[in-house]
Amino acid sequence: MKHNKLALMVLTCSAMLFTACNSELKKPAYSQSQSPTAILGAMPEEVAMLEGQLSKKNERSIEGVKFVDGQLMGRNVVVAQTGTGKVNAAMTAAILINNFHPKQVIFTGIAGAVNPQLSPSDIVIAEKTAQHDSGILTSSGLENTGAVSPITGQRNPVFFPADPALLQLAEYAAQNVALEKIKTSEGERAPGIMKGVVVTGDIFVASPEKCEELRKTLGADAVEMEGAAVAQVCYQ
Repeated sequence: MKHNKLALMVLTCSAMLFTACNSELKKPAYSQSQSPTAILGAMPEEVAMLEGQLSKKNERSIEGVKFVDGQLMGRNVVVAQTGTGKVNAAMTAAILINNFHPKQVIFTGIAGAVNPQLSPSDIVIAEKTAQHDSGILTSSGLENTGAVSPITGQRNPVFFPADPALLQLAEYAAQNVALEKIKTSEGERAPGIMKGVVVTGDIFVASPEKCEELRKTLGADAVEMEGAAVAQVCYQ
């Protein structure tokens, strides 16, 4: 297997795609017809390019977190850096949803390849995502379980599915985009695009054995540290 390579994820929000439901939250900063699309990334370099492409840009700080809203190709968009890890990602997503009421949330960033067919620069569109470090640990290993929602009292699923409409749009975009070749450790190549499973945890995985475990137990294609936490906030 090829281990510890980097794969760019488009998290339907690593990309992963989520729809946020905000009916009981306070009055949004935008009218319903103007509700923005939210795009989140963990690190500065994952959101800097997007911020630079925004027109009619407005920057604000809410609870110490920077949000930049504006227009991207005529669409209202709000961009934010979450910081690394599940808690930071969930916190930023909750603040964003409460103040901007986005119709969609997309998480994008760099992930480690788990699927041996992936090479550096490849793109994984997350069909579903899960937290690989959440569950019940016994002598037989970790049994992955979803957390109980404090809102409904029901247990969340282990896998959070991408929003079907956003997934369809991502697939359409993948089929109609021409990606330039880039230099990688394996030479110059055009990035490939695939749908797959992205798993999230509060550890930076640099272990071939752990990658093999994630592939076997969760069917993971890529691993990162934020996406499933954002998915859980949107789901709940």
